[in-house]
Order: sequence, then C-alpha cells, then structure tokens
Amino acid sequence: MVHTTVLLHEAVDGLNLKQGSVFVDATLNAGGHSQEVLNKLDGNVRVIGIDVDADAIVRAKEKLSTSNVTFFQENFRNIDKVLDQAGVECVDGIIFDLGLSSNQIEESGRGFSFKTSEPLLMTMKKDLQSNDITAHEIVNSWGEESIADIIYGYGEDRFARRIAKAIITAREIKPIETAEQLSEIIASAVPKFGFKKINPATKTFQAIRIAVNDELGAIKEVLPKAFARLNHGGRISIISFHSLEDRIVKRFFKEKSEAGEGRLITKKPITPSSQEIAENPRSRSAKLRIIEKI
Repeated sequence: MVHTTVLLHEAVDGLNLKQGSVFVDATLNAGGHSQEVLNKLDGNVRVIGIDVDADAIVRAKEKLSTSNVTFFQENFRNIDKVLDQAGVECVDGIIFDLGLSSNQIEESGRGFSFKTSEPLLMTMKKDLQSNDITAHEIVNSWGEESIADIIYGYGEDRFARRIAKAIITAREIKPIETAEQLSEIIASAVPKFGFKKINPATKTFQAIRIAVNDELGAIKEVLPKAFARLNHGGRISIISFHSLEDRIVKRFFKEKSEAGEGRLITKKPITPSSQEIAENPRSRSAKLRIIEKI
C-alpha cells in the first residue's frame, strides 16, 4: 500500500519556506511532506521529522536519504522536547497531518481496519508500554455508558448506545479479540439503511482510535507549544480529517489572530479538489488551516 499525501502542495506552499529554513514535519509517516519541502528548496533546508510510529520512521528513512533530515520517534505533543534535543530554538514552518495513513490502516497489524482479523490495538505507536490503553481494553473492560460516550462524543454516531449495548452483550459470551469481530458486532447493532457510502463500523473505529491515542488531547497540548517555537513570520499548516480536530485548530488560530499574535493565512479551510477526491477518496473530509506568527 502506497500512502497518498493529502493536500500536499497546498500545505507545503502555504508555509512559504525559503532557502535555509528550518522545517518540522510533526507527523512524518512516509515522508511525503518532507520530500516535497526538500524538492521545493533543492535540499537547502533543515528537516526535523517526528513520528511516534517506529514503522513510519523506517519508511521515511528509506524515502528521505539526506543528511539534512533528523528523525525523532516521539509523540508530536512533545515537540518542545524534540526541538530541545535537536538544539533548535525556533523554526520557520511546521506541518501537522492528523489523518491516519494508508500504511497504518492496511499494514500495521494493529486493528485499524475493520476488514481484518488483526488484534484490537489501534495504537499509533508500535512498541507498547504496560500502561498504554488499547482498543481491546476499551471494548472488553470499560462500562457500557463509557463506551457509548466515546462512540457518540468522538465518532458522532447516533447509534452509539445501541452499538455499546451490542458490544457488552457480545463480550459476555466471549472476549472481542479482532477488528473483524468488532466490525461484525457493530454491523449487527445498527439499521441496514443509511450506510451506502461508509461502513457502519467507520465512526466507532474512529472514536475508539481517538480515545486510545488521546488524539484530541495531543492536539490541544501541542498547538501552544508549536506556536511558541515559531520564528516571527513562521507558519503552521494543519490538515485535519475530523470535525472535532478542526474545531480545536480553528479556535486556537482564532485566539492567536484576535490577540494580534497571528495572521490567518486561510480565512476558510482549504479542502481537496474534486480531482483529488476522485483519485484518493480518503481525502474527502480533509481541511487545511494555516496561520503565520506575527
């Protein structure tokens, strides 16, 4: 599976980087944005690549064979620590691509896809610690109300309570071990109508993944840190795929703009063209927002 980077040119061009800039790819994945930056500036740029997924770091190192790139296996919420380790005080541009990559969905073996018999992990990082939450723990140990709240709050699924009840009923018979099992339980709990475009398990899987990785908490934590480490005139590009993510970004950018600390480069979010959506249907929900530090 080859991952297609969404809104690639728009996100990179929007940073307005110059020769000699310092750039942070905060969600490195396979290195699509970093490669575009290096190509655009003929390699005359310092790239700091961050990803919590060890597999992503391996993919990026294969793609970005250049001495100008420094790799960090870390959660982007710790961008301040990464820059300290890199010996960098401020940077000229930062990109966050908050979407799940095709590689993670199809090849991670961690249960992101509901079409597989992979174990229910849904963790962004490959190397788990004893205190890390997994999807298996949520669906097999958490209470019905908590599961329903996650599905409704993060997945915005109107059938959240029915799905949660079906999960509790199923796990009383036997533990839910695989992504495919969970998908079948969800499908049995909801009406057959209304799911022509997406699988009925899509929103629940998305919600559980967000909870497992504390994705919204990470975004809230990293935004002020990232903005603080921008040079004046530096920019942040953020591509989100979920309304809750976009809401957090929009609110933070608005606060910085109203405080006179930032200038909104995108008054309204940039969305993929009809051609990009046709070529990559997973891009359809993407929104790009860009801010410049004054």
